[in-house]
Amino acid sequence: MKKYFIYISGLLILGMVVVLFVFSSTKDKKGDQDYRKAFSRHYKIFNVGIPENVNFCNEDAPLNLYYVRESLDRELTVNTYWHSSTLLLFKRAYRWFPVIEPILKENGVPDDFKYLALIESNLTNVVSPAGAAGFWQFLKSTGKTYDLEINKMIDERYNLEKATVAACKYINEAHDIYHNWTLAAASFNAGKDRITNALEDQKITNYYDLYLNPETSRYIYRILALKEIHNKPSAYGFYLREKDMYPSIPYYEVDVDTTVTNLVDFANKMDINYKILKEFNPWLRGDNLPNSSRRTYRIKIPKKEYLSHRKLSRQIEQSHHIYKDTIRVDEIR
Repeated sequence: MKKYFIYISGLLILGMVVVLFVFSSTKDKKGDQDYRKAFSRHYKIFNVGIPENVNFCNEDAPLNLYYVRESLDRELTVNTYWHSSTLLLFKRAYRWFPVIEPILKENGVPDDFKYLALIESNLTNVVSPAGAAGFWQFLKSTGKTYDLEINKMIDERYNLEKATVAACKYINEAHDIYHNWTLAAASFNAGKDRITNALEDQKITNYYDLYLNPETSRYIYRILALKEIHNKPSAYGFYLREKDMYPSIPYYEVDVDTTVTNLVDFANKMDINYKILKEFNPWLRGDNLPNSSRRTYRIKIPKKEYLSHRKLSRQIEQSHHIYKDTIRVDEIR
């Protein structure tokens, strides 16, 4: 009787295990089906379309050449599906393009060169492994050549207005050599000597036929791709409202023609903190401003009422339409 009881109990336990396994398997299968159904409904990846034509500074890229089409396709794909990076570029461009654009225009440089700054630094004050710095990524020696003050306490590669003027000088010089804006842009990455030598050695006259190092080979295509995406964001899946952007922050300027021994104290006198002073004047590299030559420096101080996010948001709170075109804001002073 005892053995019979044990036998029956074993069968019951085995039955329960089978039932639980079948139930669990059915549940998992249904969960997988629900997941696949939701996945197919919400997550779709499409190949990016290559536009019929693209140009840099009105110089057409020869898209009839397979390697030109495929190089552009690569950069369009990378920047379309690198969502976080491209979204941040939209936000930063909203703030910084209005600073760069009028300087390019004033110096006779085509507007498309603002995308060169975009790909050089992502519009952040980064430093490359080679020591290039600022939005325009000038090396120290190159910056000094184009009249930027660079020393331990002051580095005007981080002064966007002055660095943009320096970039214009370089670009115009390069255009005088090549009579071509695309080659001038490529030389900004590789250097004028390297581009000139490559053109002569390879016996050609245009960028698209040059055999170059990987970085410079991708350089113009990265510009073309981000120009295309920035000008037609919804075509590449980006939907941003104006209120999502980083707005320009109005400021005034204080002229300083003497040594400032303590920038923390100076910031306090301006009724801001040291962090804000550095944010608006990243060219101030130390905690003081030596000035034995009595040179005049212009230090930016943000208007106090615009320091809070809430007040900044009021500038664009009425904008609820989809961000479809490059949006410009008034120059801030």
